[in-house]
Amino acid sequence: MAVLVRVIALLTLGLLSFGVHADTLKLAAAPFETYITGDGEPARVNRVINAAFEKMGQPVELQIMREAFLGSSVRAGRVAGEFAYIDLGEKQQNLLLSKPYLPLYLYATSKKGSVKNITLVPHLKDMRIAIENKFANTPTFRLLKDVKWSRNPTAYDAYKQLADDRAPLLITSRLLIEEFNLLLDSVNQELLHYSAAPLVTTGFQLALNANTPNAQVIIDKFDTTTSTMQKDGSYNELLGIHWLMKDVNQDGVADYIGNSRITKQSAPLTGAFPLDSTLPGDESVFIIDNQTYNNFAAAQAKLHDTPARESLLDPEVYDTMLKRW
Repeated sequence: MAVLVRVIALLTLGLLSFGVHADTLKLAAAPFETYITGDGEPARVNRVINAAFEKMGQPVELQIMREAFLGSSVRAGRVAGEFAYIDLGEKQQNLLLSKPYLPLYLYATSKKGSVKNITLVPHLKDMRIAIENKFANTPTFRLLKDVKWSRNPTAYDAYKQLADDRAPLLITSRLLIEEFNLLLDSVNQELLHYSAAPLVTTGFQLALNANTPNAQVIIDKFDTTTSTMQKDGSYNELLGIHWLMKDVNQDGVADYIGNSRITKQSAPLTGAFPLDSTLPGDESVFIIDNQTYNNFAAAQAKLHDTPARESLLDPEVYDTMLKRW
């Protein structure tokens, strides 16, 4: 009898253990400097995803793998989905997608101020342009036949093309340009300029294999959770950005979102990062720590000048490049 009881107990523990394991959602993404990493370096997307799923009460395990293995791992069910899916023209295969939870704005950047005259992709014709493989290998960029792409496996290699003057232009994300400019500013070098408008606008999405249990329920809850996080100041802290913009009150005008722990009193509104396509106007309100203020002065009164943060890029890794700038 004692043996039988012990066997039943072990089986019960095994089932409980399996249940906990099964409840953990395994998600994967390819590396993307300052956004996605598995080596402990700053990673904005990792932070947003972990925070969102914690608020949802859903255990999650994030895996970082090469781009070449990502799609097949999702299709085979080795992971439930991608946590940083970027739509750049690839065909979707049996995926359920969230709303974009973080925009991705791809700009042309250069040492020369003339890059500000570039506003459309056709303006890149016949130019030699550095770009990461993660973008160059997508339909959006492969279809641009008149551009001389200088392909690179990493952001570091792409920036090195620019630093060594092997390519006069680089296509990369706005936030990554700003992080590199923080490095340049720290060594008193001239900052990079970038195009007057993004040449490509897309965004990060949660993409689940449609066969994942409760996939649509998870997607819907994720959308609701990240929308709240964008408005309440959580995103400012997770992304390390002073001001964000989004139409919070659904009047068609962008509002400004800040966080008293992150947003400097002196931070200009011109540097606000847009979370949607709306533009600010006279009807814009200001939201600090989830409290709404009708004018900038009232919002500023709730802020103070926090110390300037360092770049999310590792200065030691880029040290030689900066010295040759």
